[in-house]
Amino acid sequence: MRKIELLCPASSLEVLKIAVIYGADAVYIGGEAFGLRAKAKNFSMEEMAEGVAFAHAHGVRVYVTANILAHNYDLDGVREYFTELHNMKPDRPDALIIADPAVFMIAKEVCPEIERHVSTQANNTNYGTYQFWWNLGASRVVTARELSLKEIKEIRGHIDDRMEIETFVHGAMCISYSGRCLLSNYFTGRDANKGACTHPCRWKYSVVEEKRPGEYLPVYENERGTYIFNSKDLCMIEHIPDLIDAGIDSYKIEGRMKTALYVATVARTYRKAIDDYLESPEKYEANMPWYLEQIKSCTYRQFTTGFFYGKPSEETQIYDNNTYEKGYTYLGIVGAPNEKGLYRMEQRNKFSVGEQIEIMKPNGDNVLATVLALVDEDGNEMESCPHPQQVFYVKLSETPDEFDILRRQENEAIALAKL
Repeated sequence: MRKIELLCPASSLEVLKIAVIYGADAVYIGGEAFGLRAKAKNFSMEEMAEGVAFAHAHGVRVYVTANILAHNYDLDGVREYFTELHNMKPDRPDALIIADPAVFMIAKEVCPEIERHVSTQANNTNYGTYQFWWNLGASRVVTARELSLKEIKEIRGHIDDRMEIETFVHGAMCISYSGRCLLSNYFTGRDANKGACTHPCRWKYSVVEEKRPGEYLPVYENERGTYIFNSKDLCMIEHIPDLIDAGIDSYKIEGRMKTALYVATVARTYRKAIDDYLESPEKYEANMPWYLEQIKSCTYRQFTTGFFYGKPSEETQIYDNNTYEKGYTYLGIVGAPNEKGLYRMEQRNKFSVGEQIEIMKPNGDNVLATVLALVDEDGNEMESCPHPQQVFYVKLSETPDEFDILRRQENEAIALAKL
């Protein structure tokens, strides 16, 4: 059996640390240029260096996205950017995720010691393409979203055994071929292939017949319109055995725009599911209700298995809304206690004294606690924390030992509070 890697997204240094602590084997991040998530917070060079050092200290690898489809004016900047990554101290990233052949060759020249992974944006649909990239020096290729598990298994059987296959197993699905979309650029002038997608596939649409302009015909319409391009989210938590059988090396979670709560929940759940199956298939089956309960506790847009078991049917689309299912409200990150036994928090959503909240622990346990007191940074008591990203201290009904704050490094917060 090939070694399995759980690969998680990180939109910021804070989320990177959460992903590491909650079970990722590797994380993928974007710098301030040349990635496909221009609206994400992304990493400055200083943050990236800190993130790589933190991940490596915990035995976790870091991959940097540079997967735009480059224009002529991008190439000099790409060379400069890769030179900075090559010179990064104390540690370099472990790999670059690249879609464009010119960008790939610049990386091979400028920073050959950093592995090169080929992005799903490169439309990798057959074993000949994989072997092509292997011969050019790629160590890994990310499968196109349109491949079935049967096709992936065939690819595995025709490529060099040392080559790695990475596949998305969870998260949002893109309507377009391997994520290459022109809708955003056409409607708004913001190019999805340059990282600026406005997600027009989530907008509401009606059909207009050519000879009846202005007469909008409904397509599975509710009071807000129809969402004919709106895909369900991918979820393969129930199909770990089939992923293993296909010979996939890296199980990739989509979500570089997601919160720390989302990343922690999905990372922790897939980590346990993978480990349980490797320990005992019977244990994996027995714990399935827990996996499903956990994975549905963070925001999602209903679930599908995508193309893995054949061409998706109309059941894969959501026609009547563009909203997410939501099981919990993300309150913030619980840090280390101070000398008075109060836990430091940075607010993400409002909550108040007297409410019961839930603390997610990295080991899979959730701890219920009552909020006994809230204190601002000046020591003043508060009834609630109404300001976004407000830093404050919280007194909880549980003792510090019961939170089992694991692997804390320099008071890094690792427990997530949920209402």
